[in-house]
Amino acid sequence: MRKRSLDSVYELAKKDPRIVFIGSDLGAGTLDAFRKEIPDRFFMEGVSEANIVGMAAGMGLEGRIVYVNTIATFLTRRCYEQVVLDLGLHNVNVRLIANGGGVVYAPLGPTHLAIDDIAIMRAVPNMTIVAPCDAEEMSRLMPQTVDWPGPIYIRLGKGGDKVVTKPEHGFSIGRAIALKPGGEAVALCTGVMASRALAAAELLAKDGLTLGVIHLPTVKPLDEEVVLGAAREAKLLVSVEEHSRVGGLGAAMVELLADRGIAAPCLRLALPDEFPDDYGSQEHLLERAGLSPEAIAGRVRDALMSRQ
Repeated sequence: MRKRSLDSVYELAKKDPRIVFIGSDLGAGTLDAFRKEIPDRFFMEGVSEANIVGMAAGMGLEGRIVYVNTIATFLTRRCYEQVVLDLGLHNVNVRLIANGGGVVYAPLGPTHLAIDDIAIMRAVPNMTIVAPCDAEEMSRLMPQTVDWPGPIYIRLGKGGDKVVTKPEHGFSIGRAIALKPGGEAVALCTGVMASRALAAAELLAKDGLTLGVIHLPTVKPLDEEVVLGAAREAKLLVSVEEHSRVGGLGAAMVELLADRGIAAPCLRLALPDEFPDDYGSQEHLLERAGLSPEAIAGRVRDALMSRQ
């Protein structure tokens, strides 16, 4: 997914002289073709994230469209003041491409785990937040980022994630995608959790239970019409996300329902509100958090049975 995103920036830059790329200590070889062919619009600035965001904002105010790439925790926690004041306040066209959303960097421990990045970015006025679920969807997203107004936070998965979207699904920033028709319960998911929700739906089908799956690649602005429609039609609304239960997709879902005065049964499946105290693999941490397909199916099954 990351390679597809960065390759797309290079292809877009060849066609549009407004596009600039800024990287932060990304390692030798990253976007070498871009660096060699368009050196005046390629910058590798080292470990100085706050400075990079300010630099990107300045270019954006001069009419450039700037793509910045580094680790998610560094783009959010480390330079939050610059993101708020330089990007959000001035509503500039800077695209923050964040490596390792969620617990991708599990071997590196809590300092590198982006369990709160969506919550952090949701609090920034004018910020758009997108989390594609696979590389093919990333390819459909990137061209739309060129002329989208204001800053965008693009949350990347690990890479090599299972492809579950299809060209016929299309893609529009701010629009949800129905991956599986609705049923007794409907799962709202974002990013790579889409594949896990679909796998959970297959497991539930063996028990005669139906779980619809709606992928929300855009967390902000939320596709309110689709979320409200699902809440009205399903017996149970389920959010599934690789993020803390505080401030992420599930929080956005229940905030919307509360604001509209809709009392819908909800089940929020997310990472716990705590610092991870374990190392290992992404899969290991997701299993511990109850976000394996089997665990998701079990929680949905129990919730549906309790309502009968």
